[in-house]
Parts: sequence; structure tokens; C-alpha cells
Amino acid sequence: MTEKLTPKAASTSVQGNSPFYGSVTDSQAAMSRHVEPDQVFLKMPSLRAIKSFTAAAKYQSFTRAAEALCVTQAAISRQIRELEGQLGVQLFKREGRTVQLTKAGRLFYDAAYLSFVNIAQAAERIQNVDEKKQLLTICCSPAFANFWLAPRLPDFFEQHPDIDISVVATEDFLQLEPGVYPDVFIYKSADPRDGYQSVPLFHDLIYPVCTPQYLELHPQIAELEGLYKAARLNLSPYGRAQVAEHLDWDLWFSFFEMPSSLNSSQPHLFHVNDYSTLMNMVLQHQGIGIGWHHLVAPKIASGELIRPVPHEVVLKQKRHYMSHLTSKANDDTFKRFRDWLMTHIESEQTAIHDR
Repeated sequence: MTEKLTPKAASTSVQGNSPFYGSVTDSQAAMSRHVEPDQVFLKMPSLRAIKSFTAAAKYQSFTRAAEALCVTQAAISRQIRELEGQLGVQLFKREGRTVQLTKAGRLFYDAAYLSFVNIAQAAERIQNVDEKKQLLTICCSPAFANFWLAPRLPDFFEQHPDIDISVVATEDFLQLEPGVYPDVFIYKSADPRDGYQSVPLFHDLIYPVCTPQYLELHPQIAELEGLYKAARLNLSPYGRAQVAEHLDWDLWFSFFEMPSSLNSSQPHLFHVNDYSTLMNMVLQHQGIGIGWHHLVAPKIASGELIRPVPHEVVLKQKRHYMSHLTSKANDDTFKRFRDWLMTHIESEQTAIHDR
């Protein structure tokens, strides 16, 4: 009598060391484990729809958004309707052929556009990672970028053609946009945040400046008394945190025992909170401004600006610093920029001492 064989595969489990099935690896075991739903991805609307919305919001037009993305206007409209349906809110006010963001739309646009910018920049960095050119990101005030850095950058690029510079100009160094991590900070504070170390650059040297044409039309400003009674352009407190901390015309004159202009007849005192705007007004012969030497020295050297009086205020306790990522201390790109910067700073400080 022949014995009937009953298959056991259905009632037995495969062992990890089975010679027939081989061993089960850790990665295979991990893949077999259940993964909980990721709420971030589940709540994320369609990226294609977000892209259409962001373009429409940027150009305030479905037609221009379609042209920018190389799709049809109907496709843009459909994607935005789907997005509004998924979010349960209206993102645009449609008025004829024009569209305007609603309050919810503005909130969503701010987050979406910044995210796309960060993704695009990251993609560009990845694509260029093997290129010979190195990128150095520098964060400084708009005034420093405009008046100190920009005029000298051609010299840097001539010496270091394999380095690209990216400048982040801001007045708020502690509230940068997400994803922005400068290699170098240049401003009036040491150690702005964790992971950076600082070296001092120079102290403040401050004096009045105007154009030669303005002095010619107002020769009385060649004397301190005449300067005191003249039209002056003042940097207001809202803009002087990074450039002119705690110093305006009243404080400058106080160093020479002149009374506050609030207690005297003043023909004209104009306030502005942006130093670049103030200096543009000075260059347009509209008055006299306070000049920080490290910012206005090139304009004086070129003859665009002059010092109507020899009086100056030296604030050795008000120092400017260069702060850099500690991880960049031995980086060749950073070291070449640091050496170039310090060479210029030391040369300019020597010129001040030799006057």
C-alpha cells in the first residue's frame, strides 16, 4: 500500500536559514514591516497644482502663468480648482480677466513660493557640485554690500576667477529666510549664532560728507557753525541698527559741544531709514549726510564726495566683525576670501593712521 504524502507548506513557515529559500536579510525584513501613514505627505496637495497656483499668484494672471509653465490656460484653471477643492478654501478672487489672491491665497503663496525657490536652489547646487567654480555666500547689510563690497568685488574676481560670490543683503541678521546659511557674516556684532566664530575688522570713523557742487553753493558749511545751521540728511533709528547704531546728527554734534538741533532754528532736517537712499540724496546735491568712513571712502577718493569740515568722530568701541562658519575655517575658498578681505581692511586702516 502506497503512503499518501500530504503537503506541509501551507502549515509551516519558512525558516530564515532554510537551504531551499535562503536567508532573510535585514532590509527585506524592514520592507515587510508595516509603515504608518505619513501625515505630512497625506496632507500635501498635488505639487503640479501647487506649481500652477504659485505661477498664477506670482503673475496675477492665469494666462501669463500658462505661458510661464508652457501649458494651456485651461490646465492652469483646472489645477487651481482642484487645489481649492482639496484645501476647502478660495485662493483667488476672480474679477473678469484679472485675479487677486484672497487672504488664504496670500498665506499659501508665501509658503509655496519660498519652498519652490529653496528646491530650485538646491537642485542648482547639486547639478553644479562637480564644477570647478566654488560658491561663497556672504551676508551683510545693504549699505555694506552697496558701498564697500560691490566696488571692490571686481578686484576679488580678477584674483579668484574660480570663485563665485552670493550676497544676502539684510538688516535683520537673526531672522533669515529658511534654508539660508551664509558662510560669512559681516556686521556690527560678534558671533551672531551658534556654529560661527568671529574676528574684528575695524571701528567706526564718522564725518559729514556732501558733493563739491553742494559746498560751492553753500560755502558756510565749511565751518562747524555753518554746518550746524545747514540742511542735513539724517539716518532715522529704524535703519541705523546695522550701520549707524546710536548715532545721528544730534549725537555727532554733541561730541563738539554743540546743542541739540531740537532747541534751535533748523532750516531743514530730512529723515530716512535707508542708508543707500540717504547717500543717493547726498550725491544728488540735496544736503549733507553723515558718512561712515568704510562706506564713503571710495566716493571721496573718486571726488564724488568731499568732507566740508575736518571734524570727525572716532568710536573705537563700535567695531565691525567678520563671522564665519567654524566648519569653513580650513576651507580653501573661504581662506582666500578672508585673506583678500583682511588685506583690503588692513590697507584702509593703515591709510587712516597715516593721515
